[in-house]
Amino acid sequence: MTRHPDGPIVIAAGGTGGHLFPGQALAQELRRRGRKIVLMTDERAQRFDKLFPEADIYEVPSATPSGKGIAGLVRAAPAIIAGVARSLAILQRVKPAALIGFGGYPTLPPVVAAVLRGTPACVHEQNAVLGRVNRLVAPHVDAIASTFDKPKFLKARDASKLVTTGNPVRDAVIQQAGRLYEAPQADGVIRLLVFGGSQGARVMSDVVPGALAQLPQEMRDRLRVVQQARPEDIERVQGIYAHAGIAAELQSFFDDMPERIAAAHLVIGRSGASTVSELAVIGRPAILVPLPHSLDNDQKANAGKFAEAGAGFMIEQKDFTEVALSARLQSLFAHPGDLADAARAAKSLGQPNAVRDLADLVEALGRGDYRALRNRAAKQIANDGGSAELQFAAGGA
Repeated sequence: MTRHPDGPIVIAAGGTGGHLFPGQALAQELRRRGRKIVLMTDERAQRFDKLFPEADIYEVPSATPSGKGIAGLVRAAPAIIAGVARSLAILQRVKPAALIGFGGYPTLPPVVAAVLRGTPACVHEQNAVLGRVNRLVAPHVDAIASTFDKPKFLKARDASKLVTTGNPVRDAVIQQAGRLYEAPQADGVIRLLVFGGSQGARVMSDVVPGALAQLPQEMRDRLRVVQQARPEDIERVQGIYAHAGIAAELQSFFDDMPERIAAAHLVIGRSGASTVSELAVIGRPAILVPLPHSLDNDQKANAGKFAEAGAGFMIEQKDFTEVALSARLQSLFAHPGDLADAARAAKSLGQPNAVRDLADLVEALGRGDYRALRNRAAKQIANDGGSAELQFAAGGA
């Protein structure tokens, strides 16, 4: 293996916010350390070029197999193979120190190319469930960084590679982490934030306005709602709020979401990994509605971890009705101490140092130090009979 320890760090991430936001956080930290960044992603990258302002961005062909059968794999194979070939050419040109993949099929070609070329490589799993691509490449990469200490579907053969770093959050989130939570005061304003991912969620527009309209008049008078909605839903949702006498601000996209989270008394949203991590770092309670058709139910697993810690409440979409939500909200708003308890529990789950630890790991891979660290840890585990999980400490390599 020819090493280039001073070379750039390659970040391979899919074109969704859930994968790109942790990659953006890592890029920000590595740039502070003087590292050059290369982003390899799919054709959606141009929508997110502002997230990586100083990175060299390369578009790499890829495809997600449709369905579970062999036919889906066959249809996706040409694009994946083309992506591997292009990734090999890019890696040869940029000579990276290391590559990290953030999951999703767009990261498969770059990670495979790194393994074939002998470039130090790792993957990061944001969710409580090891994603399909990360499962596929786990036996071949040098390390598996993870938000959770025991991600579902991690095989015993790969457990020695697990590094619990947490899920990196953006600088804008860290900047809000110091804002203390203040529960709603009796007869005071109640600030509610509603969103459903980078493109909004139809179910939030269909359920939340009607649920809030069923609250007692005195609660409706106190509400200040900020809601992300699809453009085609905004007029309809605004009409419901106006008729119910509820003050609401609606947009299809908020570019200051961390600040909005910090200002909220309660959040209602999906339970993607980035959402859950940002709620925890800032320390805000939430009602989480997992996306019902997410692969391997990863959003349900994320929401379950959050709820089990007392940081919020999970309502599956089949149970997410106007009547059920209105009853839950009325109870919470009537007992603000429960919201304060949940905020403290959320804060206890926060991992504000995740980006530092992940950057340390990637740089250790580039220097060639990580394998020695892992071997020492594995030997210690064998001697002690302890867990195969490796906690990565800053400077520990």
